[in-house]
Amino acid sequence: MVIVVVEDSVYAKVGRRIIPLLFALWLVNFLDRTNVDFAALQMNEELHLSPAVYGFGAGAFFFGYLALEVPANMLLLRYGARRWIARIAITWGLVSMAQALVVDATSFVAVRVALGFAEAGFLPAMLYYLTLWFPAERRAKAIGQAMSANVIAVVVGAPLSGLLLTYVDGAVGLRGWQWLFVVEGALAVVLGFVTLRCMTERPAEARWLAKEERSWLVARMAEDTAAAGAQGNHSLKDALRLPIVYLLGALYFCWGIGFYGVVLWAPQLVAQLSGGSMLQTSLLTAVPFGFGAAAAILNGRHSDRTGERRWHVTIPLRTAAVGLTSGSMMPGAAAGFAALCVTVIGVSAGLGVFWSVPSQFLVGRAAAGGLALINTISSFSGFCGPYLVGFVRGSTGSFTAAMVVMGASTAVSAVLAIVLLRGMRPPGAKNPVDAAADLPAGNPVA
Repeated sequence: MVIVVVEDSVYAKVGRRIIPLLFALWLVNFLDRTNVDFAALQMNEELHLSPAVYGFGAGAFFFGYLALEVPANMLLLRYGARRWIARIAITWGLVSMAQALVVDATSFVAVRVALGFAEAGFLPAMLYYLTLWFPAERRAKAIGQAMSANVIAVVVGAPLSGLLLTYVDGAVGLRGWQWLFVVEGALAVVLGFVTLRCMTERPAEARWLAKEERSWLVARMAEDTAAAGAQGNHSLKDALRLPIVYLLGALYFCWGIGFYGVVLWAPQLVAQLSGGSMLQTSLLTAVPFGFGAAAAILNGRHSDRTGERRWHVTIPLRTAAVGLTSGSMMPGAAAGFAALCVTVIGVSAGLGVFWSVPSQFLVGRAAAGGLALINTISSFSGFCGPYLVGFVRGSTGSFTAAMVVMGASTAVSAVLAIVLLRGMRPPGAKNPVDAAADLPAGNPVA
């Protein structure tokens, strides 16, 4: 019991210290990656962008992202997480602000590709950083807390974008959509400098922990690294030769078709359902993503408590598939909005659990490269999802067929999760029944 209390106390301090900064970085990152969906409410008409052209441009971000993802993350090991994450944040913030300068389809696509170059390596760098602080059995909760920013970004960004589009439009000669890019991009630049000042590189440098706590944490993480390293996957070459790395990338690719398709088109879908103003649309769009954020945190916490990974990914994906396919058939705005809420909960809830899996069998350069490789494969969905939705919507005039396609892709990812995540449990984790039996005596992850 004493060890449990000490462990809980140390990780409570670690969580309070590093999770808020990671959350803020992830939030602004996703805000700058997806604020184009709100800008489109005004920008598409002004720049004469068709649904297909907008979908292509929104997804073109991933051309640059894919090109530099693995090389960028390998540089993380040379320069360290603090400096590398800060560099990424400052660069993407400046490029995001430059989106205010686009004048036509060509410049729109070009700046989106440049934004992908700037952000390359961010997600795996953040995940790798968390592996330095949290052992495998606590990682899903930590990743879920930080990655909930993906959906919270829409909760925060929706009303912020609506206010900028409505009340700042025309100030000093800039349209509301241009102000949206300038203001939200500037937040990333500021956070980059905050990261340089405040981020602690690794547990051995955590002066904000007592000496005994710091020593215990260093030893505990060394044990965790040794447990993962016992499988022999240490180098980039090791990661590249593992079929499971590519298969997990394929799983997340199918997942991402639904996730990015929903995220980047949600404001326009809500606008079609509600027929409201830009401000009303932005406020309504925030609602399903608030539910999604809560689901991501609760699902990650429960997965760590039970030590179970497979069904904590599969069940949310099945839920998303049901939400997408049923939403395409439901008549009425209220039913369609309810289906959107179910979909966002489903595509969001399993994120932290999924990303806790690769670091269970990859360490060091293998972890940095393997996480980047999985994200590289899966990130192509960031292009395919928005473009596919735009193409189908442009061809049919509605979102119905596009939602069926996204639902089918999400269902495929659920099937892959059932197959690939079987037996994927943190080292030393008990089965759910045993773990539950231990709870009254003081479960260390409770």
